[in-house]
Amino acid sequence: MTEDEFDAFYAAAFPRLVGQLYALTGDHGEAQDVVQEAFVRAWDRRRSFLADEAPEAWIRTVAMRLAVSRWRRARRWLDLVRKNPPADRVPGPGPERTALVQALRTLPEAQRTAVVLHHLCDLSVEQVASETGSPVGTVKARLSRGRAALAAQLSAEPDTEPDAGPDGRDTSGVRDDGDGQSAKESGRVR
Repeated sequence: MTEDEFDAFYAAAFPRLVGQLYALTGDHGEAQDVVQEAFVRAWDRRRSFLADEAPEAWIRTVAMRLAVSRWRRARRWLDLVRKNPPADRVPGPGPERTALVQALRTLPEAQRTAVVLHHLCDLSVEQVASETGSPVGTVKARLSRGRAALAAQLSAEPDTEPDAGPDGRDTSGVRDDGDGQSAKESGRVR
């Protein structure tokens, strides 16, 4: 078979063979794959292919064998997985990691990039500077500001609000001497 004859044969037979293999496999994508693979194998033998020797039957047989082989391989894998189930899934991130990610999201992009590259990717300050195209001093400043912002956010109690006094002002950190009046209000702040 010449290349032109093979191309004409491919154009005529491919849709028909895919339909037949689809009926066998029940999966259109799988049918296309095995028929295409059979045609690739036929391409290598196109010179010995004779048009009157039923090349379509040869391709159908090869495609069916490929489909059965894939099915058996998938079944063996499924049997193996059933006998030896995978280990329990890795647990999701803990509350500390979630809090860190939330705090990192609040940082400006340049600070966040510097902090992540330096502390999570273990790059030196010089490597961070090289990767971001920033001077070393700028990276150091971004790291310092980013760490300070993260420390402030992560050290605060996550679900508590500041204590409010009768006038609505924040009274956290103000001592009450037990007489109902804070030490600050009575002028006895130490």
